[in-house]
Amino acid sequence: MGKRRKGGGAFPAFGAPDPLLDATPGATLDLHGDTALDAERRVADFLGTQARIRPGQVVHVVTGKGRGSRGRPVLPGVVRRVLSGDVGRFVAQWDKDLDEAGFMIRLK
Repeated sequence: MGKRRKGGGAFPAFGAPDPLLDATPGATLDLHGDTALDAERRVADFLGTQARIRPGQVVHVVTGKGRGSRGRPVLPGVVRRVLSGDVGRFVAQWDKDLDEAGFMIRLK
């Protein structure tokens, strides 16, 4: 349960604007159908390139919800691992997108 503010309402307030999640992406990378190895390479290349040509902008990496995977979804974990690794030097901020089928990423 979240912390309560004085005067009632639960925190955080839903519907509050979020500059990252509300941003229009400058570029999108769709990983549908990629293997984990291909996705890892493509995300690293995409973020490195976009950081050079769109510094400070938001990009969208689409992983899908994993319904085509056998067992658990693979691609969201791959993208998280890439964002937490060496490629993180290009990233200022990231979060799951509103559909939880990808990531919104603000570049440095």
